[in-house]
Amino acid sequence: MLFLRRALSKMSKFQSISTYTNVEEEYKLLPFRFSELDADKYILTNIAGEYYSLKKNKLSLLVNHSLKSDDEDYINLRAKQFLLDSQNEIALELLALKVRTRYSRLAEFTGLHIFVVSLRCDHSCPYCQVSRQSEDKAAFDMTIEIADKALDLVFCSPSQAIKIEFQGGEPLLNFELIKHIVNAAKTRNEIEKRELDFVIATTLALIDNEMLLFCKEHHIHISTSLDGPQDLHNKNRPRQGRDSYEKAIKGIELSREILGKDRVSALMTTTQDSLERVKEIIDEYLGLEFEGIFLRQLSPYGFAMKTKSFMTYDSEKWLEFYKEGINYIIELNKNGIRFQEYYASTILTKMLTCDDPGFVDLMSPSGIGIGAIVYNYNGVVYASDESRMLAEMGNDTFKLGHVLENSYEEIILSDALLNPIEESFTLSVPMCTDCAFEPFCGSDPVYHHAMSKDFVSRKPESGFCKKNMGIFKYLINLMESDPYTKKLFHRWANRI
Repeated sequence: MLFLRRALSKMSKFQSISTYTNVEEEYKLLPFRFSELDADKYILTNIAGEYYSLKKNKLSLLVNHSLKSDDEDYINLRAKQFLLDSQNEIALELLALKVRTRYSRLAEFTGLHIFVVSLRCDHSCPYCQVSRQSEDKAAFDMTIEIADKALDLVFCSPSQAIKIEFQGGEPLLNFELIKHIVNAAKTRNEIEKRELDFVIATTLALIDNEMLLFCKEHHIHISTSLDGPQDLHNKNRPRQGRDSYEKAIKGIELSREILGKDRVSALMTTTQDSLERVKEIIDEYLGLEFEGIFLRQLSPYGFAMKTKSFMTYDSEKWLEFYKEGINYIIELNKNGIRFQEYYASTILTKMLTCDDPGFVDLMSPSGIGIGAIVYNYNGVVYASDESRMLAEMGNDTFKLGHVLENSYEEIILSDALLNPIEESFTLSVPMCTDCAFEPFCGSDPVYHHAMSKDFVSRKPESGFCKKNMGIFKYLINLMESDPYTKKLFHRWANRI
């Protein structure tokens, strides 16, 4: 007690006035990029993908270390790790944690393995990205030998989550091989203990009860194509009998009846005839009780190039279509109808969370090979589905090897894969490295090679850049201008 009294007696009753004086301290800037968002604002992003919109006159204050600590922008920028002062000493640790989380998927490596079990198809779509073959050409079917060798490669991947997707042509034309692959993969997985999923990408025109009962037994998902209302779908996806839409709807209903609604999804492709009908297309999906839609642009591969379907509209026209669709979907949600656009959801996950959903086109380094890989019907291995389509046009740039001739190591370490990945790493690509939207974007060396014979192309001329930058700016502006939309987009990003 005596010690305590002596200590207290030496203490002043009050601290000096300087203790309570608000003295501006020097802050440090953490790495960030900025790009113009609109006439009044810049968008700032850091290496973890955090973004912040800032008035143009405030940027000079920030970079000149003149922003006041009680300014709302200062407080928000500090919270998002754009600047560092004594009140956020753990900012660097938080930033590092967010970056590690964002790139954690790379360590998992290839999770999606696409088996092209047949090039035969019963449809003759003018925008088809594949060089399809007629139904009677069995020489274009994958063999059991090739399928088994491809499975060897699948289980060489270190990924604990393996998804095998069956594509074509029309994969149902070689359904016996699908059954073999599913059974063989599940047998191997009794030892491997991976998280194993299967998807069949089909028009559903040939689906029947026997096939669906097999799918139910093995928990196989169905992914189909639906371009919109009956007249539009039948025009976009013609088949003998002119009943593509009717077959698709019947197939969707039968698949849902046997598998359940959650195991059946659909994908649309935008043609010139679709551009004025986005609300009708969305209404078609709503009428069939789908929970969302992927508004997909045409790609420059296969028959889409041969028939010049790809050239019928440009990125600007497609962006008008896309924005109209997003606006309509927002209005639907405001009216109590839950519905989403899946490409926007993927982008928003990158914008508003530390997660990277692993969408191949929006990965950096590029997701070809390391995000998805393709085993063609003839045993040739390609870096992506688009790589296979490009090869059908005579361009083998992204051919990685052959399942009967090359080992897993030879395929994954081939120059055909490593060179485009290295060259298209967005953190080192001219213009990408300085772009504020880089954390949300990705790299598509296959698209750029198809368009300009170059893995990265000139960014001012890139349709890929124009499309994605237009979407990024639009989504951010929508969140900035409407609190409801911001809340809705957070829900999409977090899959709520």
